Amino acid sequence: MSDPAPDQDPVVALQRALVMLSYLLTRSQAHERLAERAGVSARRSDLWLLMALEGVGGTSRVGDLADHLMVEPSHVTRQIARLAAEKLVERTPDPCDRRARLVAITQHGRTVLGRLQGARQHSLHQALHGFDPRDVAITAEVLNRLTEHVREREAGAE
Repeated sequence: MSDPAPDQDPVVALQRALVMLSYLLTRSQAHERLAERAGVSARRSDLWLLMALEGVGGTSRVGDLADHLMVEPSHVTRQIARLAAEKLVERTPDPCDRRARLVAITQHGRTVLGRLQGARQHSLHQALHGFDPRDVAITAEVLNRLTEHVREREAGAE
């Protein structure tokens, strides 16, 4: 990959790189190949929801999960219904609020998530072959800070 032109705005260069990287990493065909290698049939959006659940300790209220994913609760509710039918998550009453339901990742869901993440990590390791591990670590740190900053700004804009 070539360096941006010296007079190019660094934000424009970053935006282009992020768009291309996002496209390359989230293509449907790429996900389908990885899912096939992992021996699972989960959709891309399923992976994000399972990762979000795992990231908050494995259990969450639907509304909190929707906030975390930055989507509408109705979208999460439909997705949870599909994932529950596949035994990837389970719904239980919230002991603190009888009107609310908790969603928990099942052991099967953790297994599916682990296989998908393993296949994604293997693919990424191959893509990063030849890169200095320190550069990868710095890139991860900067992207994590950028992601958190954008999430905070998006949450504040609502």
